[in-house]
This record gives sequence, structure tokens and C-alpha cells, in this order.
Amino acid sequence: MTSHNKKDPVEPVELSGEPVYPAEEPVELMEESSKIAADLAAEKAERSSAKMVRSAGLLSFLTLISRVLGLIREMTKARFLGTGIYSDAFTVSFIIPNFMRRLFAEGSVTVAFIPTYKGYLHAQNDRETRDFLSASLTVLTICVVAVVALGIALAPLIVKLFGSDPVETTILTRIMFPFLALVSFAALLQGILNSHEIFGPSGFAPILFNLCFIVIPWLVGNRLGNPARAMAVGVVVGGLAQAFVQLPAVIRLGMRFGFMNPARAFRNPGMRKVFALIAPTILGMAAYQVNDLVSTAFASRAGTGVASSLQYSLRLQELILGIFAVSAGTVLLPRLADAVREGAWREYSGTLGSTMRTLLLLTVPVAVFSMAFPERIVTLLFKSGDFSDLSVHLTASAFFWHQTGLVFIAMNRLIAPAFYARSDTRTPTWAGIASFGVNVILVLALAFRFQGPGIAFALSFSSAVNTGLLVRALIKGNIEGIRNELWTSLKYMLKMLLFSIIAVVPAIFADRAVFAKVGTANSRLVTAGVPLVVGTAVFAAVGIGLLVLTKDPIAASIANAFSRKAHGRGAS
Repeated sequence: MTSHNKKDPVEPVELSGEPVYPAEEPVELMEESSKIAADLAAEKAERSSAKMVRSAGLLSFLTLISRVLGLIREMTKARFLGTGIYSDAFTVSFIIPNFMRRLFAEGSVTVAFIPTYKGYLHAQNDRETRDFLSASLTVLTICVVAVVALGIALAPLIVKLFGSDPVETTILTRIMFPFLALVSFAALLQGILNSHEIFGPSGFAPILFNLCFIVIPWLVGNRLGNPARAMAVGVVVGGLAQAFVQLPAVIRLGMRFGFMNPARAFRNPGMRKVFALIAPTILGMAAYQVNDLVSTAFASRAGTGVASSLQYSLRLQELILGIFAVSAGTVLLPRLADAVREGAWREYSGTLGSTMRTLLLLTVPVAVFSMAFPERIVTLLFKSGDFSDLSVHLTASAFFWHQTGLVFIAMNRLIAPAFYARSDTRTPTWAGIASFGVNVILVLALAFRFQGPGIAFALSFSSAVNTGLLVRALIKGNIEGIRNELWTSLKYMLKMLLFSIIAVVPAIFADRAVFAKVGTANSRLVTAGVPLVVGTAVFAAVGIGLLVLTKDPIAASIANAFSRKAHGRGAS
């Protein structure tokens, strides 16, 4: 008699005096149980994926609205300030608190606060959770009040680094520095809500900010001395709106916390963990933001209007990235994290590769088209009031060179999450530091000779370096299937570049033919808008025709996805 398991022998059962051994579980029953378990796991994963996609869709929609309003915000700024000394003063004074907001508030929320807070939620200890939130509020208040006070006091010294009008820039900086405190509290509330998978209020907050920026200058006008000060007030009110719009949702969660003894707050275990996580996060996030800050500092010294024209150009680029790259990156990260957790490396590589090619299908044609018609685009969107022909030229020339880096920046938004999904924050950090160094060297070499275009090219080239370093790190990681996916994506990028160049040639001829007939009109909507619309239609028709003729698989998959969605709505 042989046991079925050496560690757990089967004991016989006495029935009618004869030993009878328990029957083994039928193979069919085991297979059926495995199938049921697999089906339940698949159903759970499908529900989780659907919830993730819905959340990403909501955030992408709100981000799109915010980016469009951000463009209108820049149009308002162009209308009131153009590219003169007040515009440069406002640009410099706003970028200082905005830089610190991006560096500390947003960075700490996404990487430090949320993981720590979710740990408390999983532990389900209400007292410790409340203590952590109170410690966070206390420490945040102490830090931001100290930074704002120092910023206001040292404003004259800070603005000297940028070479803009010292008196007006100092006044605007002092008006807007409290924005850092308000948006930091908004970021804390956002972290709480996002930890509970509530995204609507935090997605709506930047929309309110942009609305305040747009409306208040029209309401206040020159009553504060000049339009730049009215816009500065709009920034502060917008920061206040960002915080208050999220507060009711936090209250509805039943979160009750307040201020506590500062010494006890700094000793809180959760706060210590947050501080430990913030340091590398700040180092990584600082690269791109410092790039922007250095570029602005040199631009303000390169000539009147250069700093403002660069910001108008970057706003256009951010609009495009907001439509495409932000939503793609939002959906990609959790999927890659799931693949890493399951050890499904081929799925990891395939998901990253297919998403990259989808983004290339969208960004390469947009980059080529916008580089062909930069003055048309800038004239249509910005030319009014004090935004003169010179302003158009400065902004369009910067926009052309910014767009040379559009594809690389979009790829960075996808490839960086591929490292974060593997809990690798060091590689994106070092790649960002290297790109910062390249940008500084190029800005030093090009800023004063080529002004805005030189600075824009420096940022684009440094973004390309960042992408190249990340791709190299992916290849060195020897992840299953990644080499093939990257090679396929490179070939697809070249294919899209060829198609875009073919499509843009007839679009240029169509634009010129239409402009020859309407170019004498008084309205920019006619002189710039009509030729641009015709050129866009020709470009799209030729491009789509090429995709159909070659039976492009990426375009076909996107079309099928929209077709299924539309069919599903129709069936419901």
C-alpha cells in the first residue's frame, strides 16, 4: 500500500470490516474548479480595468477642457499684454511660484502622500489615519507659510536673476506668491480624494483656475494699475477656487482632522515616510521644471518679448500633449503595473509597444502639420489687441522648434511610467538630470544668438536625449519582447513621418491658393482661419487615404474601437 502524499498519507476508512480508501478528486472536477477560478479572476480584472478606463476617461476629458481653457487663458493674456514688458514681467513672476508648486505640491502628492495614506486606509486604524492627516495639514501649513513669507520678502532679489522689469516683476511676484500656499492645500485635498478613487473634483479644479484667470482681468481691467496685476489677482483667486471646490467632497468622506502640535506632527511615522519619498521625487521632477526655469531666465535677458513668446508656444504644445499623451499615460501605468505584478513580461512589452505606436500615429502628423503652418496657427489663436505682427513672428518661430520635440516629449510620458511600474525611479531621474545638463549647455550657446528659436530647440533636443536614454535603459533591461516592440515602433515612426510629409505638400499648396484670395480681409478668422481649415482638410484627407491604402493596423484598431463603442451605445 502506497500513500498518495509522503507528507500527508491517506488513512483508510473501515467499512464492513474492509479498508476502503477515499477516492481521488476527479480530474474533470479539478479542471472545472480551475476554470471557475480563472473566470472569476478574469471577471474581477475586467471590472477593475473598466473602472480604471472610466476614471482615466473622466480625467482625460476634464484635462482636455482645462487645456483648452488654458489656451484661452493665454489668448486673454495675449489680448491684454501682447509680448511687451508687462507680459515679460508677468511671465517671470508667475513662473516662480508655479515652478515651486509643480516641484513640491504635485510631486509629493502623487509619489509620497498617496501611497502613504493608502497604507493607513488598508490598515483601517481610524485614529492613526486621523493623526497622519492632521500631521500632514500641520507640516504643510508650516512649510508653505514659511516659503511664502520668504518669497515675498526676497522677491526683489529673486527677480534680479531674470533680468525683467524689477519694479513691476517684484510687485507681481509678491501678489502671486500666496498662490503656492493655496495650491498646496488643494494638492493635499486632491491626494485624499484620489486615494479614495474620487477624481472628479480634482479634475475640475484646474478648470476653475483657468476660468478665474480668464474672467477677472475683464472684470478688473486697469483698476489695479495695469492688466498684469489684474491677472495676478486672477491667479490667486483661481488657487483659492482649486482648494474650495474639493473641500466638500473631502467632508462627505467623513474625514475629520485638524492642526496638532508641530513637534508631534514632524515625529509622525507617516510624515517621516513622506519625507523619505519626497527627496528622490523632487530630484526627478526638478529636471524638466528647472529646464523651463533656466530657459525663461535666459529668455528674459535675450530680448523683449522672448520669454512671453516661449510661454505662448509651450501652451500650444501642452494643449496637444493634454489631448493625446496625458490620457495615454494615465491608462498605461496601471496596466503595466498589473503585468509586472503577474510577471507577464511579454504582455508588458506588447502593451507599451502598442501604446507607443498609437501615440505616434497621432503626434507625428500633428508635429509635421504644425511645423508647416506655425504662423497661421499663432495668428488665428493669438493675434489681437497688443499681440502684433512681431509677437506673431516671435511666437511662431519658437513654436516651430518646440514642435520638433513634440514626439519625444510624448514618448517620455509613456516610457517613464514603464519604469515606475517596476518601482524603478532612479532611471527616469538620471535621464532627466542628463537632459537638464544638455539643455543648459545648449541654452548658453544659443539663447543670445538665436533668441526664442534657439531656446526652444534646446528644450526639444534635451527631450530627445531624455527619450534616447530611457529607450537605451529599456533595451539593457533585457525584458522579454521589448527589443522587437521598440524596433517596430521606430519603423512605424518613420512610416508616419513619410506619410505626413507626403500629406503636407498638397496642404501647403491649398493653403497658399486660398490665402491668395482671402489674404486682404480685415478679420484674422478669414485671413488665417480659412486657409488653415482648407489646409487641414487636405492634409487629413491625404493622410487618411494613405492609411487606408496601406491597411494600417494601428489606425484600423482605433477605428474598430470607436465603432464598437458607437455600436454599443446604439444597442443600449
